[in-house]
Amino acid sequence: MHGGGPFSKEAAEGVQPLNPFERFQHRQGVTVLDGGLATSLEALGYDLADDLWSAKVLLEDPDVIQRVHSDFLQAGADCITAGTYQASIQGFIARGVVKERAVEVLGRAVGLAVEARDAFWSNAENRNQRLRPLVAASVGPYGAYQADGSEYTGAYGLSDDELLDFHGGRWRVLAESGADLMGCETVPSLQEAEVLLELLRRTSDQWAWMSFTCRDGSHLSDGTPLAAAAGMCDAGARVAAVGINCTPPEHVSELISVIRNATDKPIIAYPNAGGRYDAERKTWKGDVPRHDWPALAAEWRDRGASVIGGCCRVAPADISRMRGRLLSSDQP
Repeated sequence: MHGGGPFSKEAAEGVQPLNPFERFQHRQGVTVLDGGLATSLEALGYDLADDLWSAKVLLEDPDVIQRVHSDFLQAGADCITAGTYQASIQGFIARGVVKERAVEVLGRAVGLAVEARDAFWSNAENRNQRLRPLVAASVGPYGAYQADGSEYTGAYGLSDDELLDFHGGRWRVLAESGADLMGCETVPSLQEAEVLLELLRRTSDQWAWMSFTCRDGSHLSDGTPLAAAAGMCDAGARVAAVGINCTPPEHVSELISVIRNATDKPIIAYPNAGGRYDAERKTWKGDVPRHDWPALAAEWRDRGASVIGGCCRVAPADISRMRGRLLSSDQP
């Protein structure tokens, strides 16, 4: 069992922290993330049954993405994630977008989130008892580009060099986009995590979190023990947090405990609402399962998570309720 905590003594004493999450931890004990961008767009009537998923809206109606970012900020998110999860240079080129335009759209996606954050923060009422929110650039897995559900299996059949080639171009664009940090998310395999950590190692002064998809309470989607993956991240410099996302809520508490035993780094947890994802139709099936999100968020905090939010089908109203519980002065 690792002892101590994930945040530095210097930050506690008021010295400017390095990890972007530190100031939230020391001011309010937790960082509240946003919820599902793409599924929030679907709730507004957008059809995302497309290989580009939410990246399709970047090309067709970017202003609505900014609206969703604003909704999550108003709901209490301390960190919003730019709509770059399924936005890859290769994916845009396959759609007939020239490379220069693809690079421009990637940067614009982060710009939309930054503008939403800055507009929110320019309102003095929003600065009352809040810290200036963060903007994360989403780094989705190779499986998101495949759009075949392989982000839930890790069955790519690619070499490390091929994965480096895929991620490298987008990584360089996002690292210079003005985001506060990168969010490596929905990572299904140890191999892909190793590749992303290598890119992080090569990028000076850049922070990123690493968040995995898991098949049960102790294994990544590809079968790798989560403890091994978390231990690998523990050795990485500038890893802002380690955790899980787009995994059913019922596994999260157990997964947090596994991570806590493997690393002292902050733990990030933002599951989906559960249910079944239809990779062929690129949509979630059935009604959104009902959860007591405030109680779950409090349980995850008590298990050791300090960066908490939601993924697919977790709405602004859910994030608002989570924040209300997590920052309540009379927490049970």
